[in-house]
Parts: sequence; structure tokens; C-alpha cells
Amino acid sequence: MKNLIIWAIIFGVVGYGGSKLLLHHKVGRGVDQAVLMVSPFVNIEYDGVSSTMGGQLTIDGVRAYVTGFEDEIYIDRLGIDTPSYFSLLGLADIRENIRSPDDVIPDYFGIVVEGVRMRVNADYFKKAYAASVAGIDEADLKADAARCTGKYGFSPETLARLGFSDQVVSVTAHFRKGEGQYSVEMTSNVENMWDIEATMALAGDMLTELSKGTRYRPRMREMRIVFKDLSLRERVEKYCGQLGMSEDEIVAAQLEKLRHMGEVNGVEFDEYVIAPYTEFVKGKSTLVVTAKPREPVSLSQISLYKPSDVPALLDLSAEAL
Repeated sequence: MKNLIIWAIIFGVVGYGGSKLLLHHKVGRGVDQAVLMVSPFVNIEYDGVSSTMGGQLTIDGVRAYVTGFEDEIYIDRLGIDTPSYFSLLGLADIRENIRSPDDVIPDYFGIVVEGVRMRVNADYFKKAYAASVAGIDEADLKADAARCTGKYGFSPETLARLGFSDQVVSVTAHFRKGEGQYSVEMTSNVENMWDIEATMALAGDMLTELSKGTRYRPRMREMRIVFKDLSLRERVEKYCGQLGMSEDEIVAAQLEKLRHMGEVNGVEFDEYVIAPYTEFVKGKSTLVVTAKPREPVSLSQISLYKPSDVPALLDLSAEAL
């Protein structure tokens, strides 16, 4: 019996090692082909491929140089997340299991992007910011309140004045199956800036909905967003103060930023969001925003409503903690 157990362990280790080598070979070959295809636009190098028994498969140590730019984009880890290592093997063999995709797609799968490192003075960073504010009046961009609060997004110069030399960003997105609905769970972390966790429950079967391609129209059942401040508010208050703004003026500028964000997204926030947000900018560390419409709402049709009607349509509310 003892020898049988030992041999079982040996075969298990050998089998795991062999399947892992095969999996990494398949993925590495696919990555190399993708790198070759995008080479006219971006030059990519990476350290290797790794996987875990927990179900993650990642490309590690990615270094990218976009054509026309000199500065590097570095990514610690880029890959997918599944329930287990066996789910990874199933996805790797998805072409051979085409007769029943539902048997191959796990109960949840996700995308993992960890440690995207960008210098705030990088050439591509400056270019991206310039493109994002194109069309905005120069006087509006230079207004003290807009600059220090990032009303139109933080410029490279403002980020430097806030004490950031780099932006280190990590993002995950998971799709999870459910009965009659599915959920999308997203996280976003900017080092020493903020941490966001968002969950959205959507009506319908996940595979059926996602297979619609361009006809896909997600219908939201409910949504919850948790925004945690990691030092950004304190940095903003300090910089705005250095520009000569009072505490009341800083709060007013933050509320104007919220109003502008709502305007851009077709929402006119009411007191159920404004009041908690005011508490948040005055010192609370966490803001929780929830939406619970009476019936599933098609996200593509929200823009058809008057901005002032959207909060009631979504039953939108917030809480500062």
C-alpha cells in the first residue's frame, strides 16, 4: 500500500509537470504569434508564461514600446483567471471541445492585469492626456479648481505636483455565471491613489448574451461600486490649498467635478448621491454607490432618458463610510 501511494504521488507530479509544460508551450506559441502580428504597431518582449493550481495563467514581465514613442510600458502580469488549473486545460483545448462550449467555459473567468507601470512624464502619457482634453477650452483647463481636482482628468504636471512620479495600475474583470443572470466584477487600483470594486448583475444567460457580438445589449439588474481613497483626497486638498483655495472652495470644486462627470455620462445626480459625496470629500474614506432598478435596464438605452430622470430610473443612491 505504501509503494502504491508513492507511485501515485510520482505519477501525479509527473502528469502535472507534463501538462503544465504543454500548456505553457501552447500559450507561448500563441503569444509569440500575436507579438509578431502587432509588431508594426508595438514592440513587445516578455519574461515568460506561468500558471497556478488556483487557475491563473499569466504572461509575466511584459515590456512594450509603442511605435512612435520612446518610453516603455511595463506590466508585471497579464493573463486570465479561472476556478482551477483543470479549467485552464479545458480552455486550452477549447477548439477540440467545440461541440459544447458550455462544458468548456468555467463558472467564472476573468482577465488580470497587474502592475502596469507608467512614468507620468512619459511621452505616450502626455499624448494620451492631450487627446483626452482635446476640444476643452484652454482657460477651463488652466483654472485652478479644475487643475488641482482633476475635473477633466489629471495632467502629467498636476500628477507630479500631487507627488506622483509613476502611475502603477492594476485591473481585473471577472464574468460569473448565475441562474437567469450573470455578473461582471471589476477592480481598479492605482497605487497610493484609489481602489475601486464594482459589481454589476446582468439579466440573461452569460454565454447566450456574450455570443450576440455587436447585437449584445446588456441589461442591468443591480450595481454596486465601492470607491476607497488611498491618499488622493489629502494630496488634492494640499495642492488646491497651495493655489490659494479655501476649504469651502475645494469642496465646491469637488462637487463641480462630480457634476461634470455626471454630465459627461448623461446623469444629473440628485441629493441621494450629492449629500454622501459631500461627506466623502470632507473626510470620509469610502464612498459606496448602488443602483437597484425595479426592472432590468438596458445600458444602451439609458442615454435616451433625460439626465434628471436617470437617478430615479436606476434607483441610484450613495453612502459615505
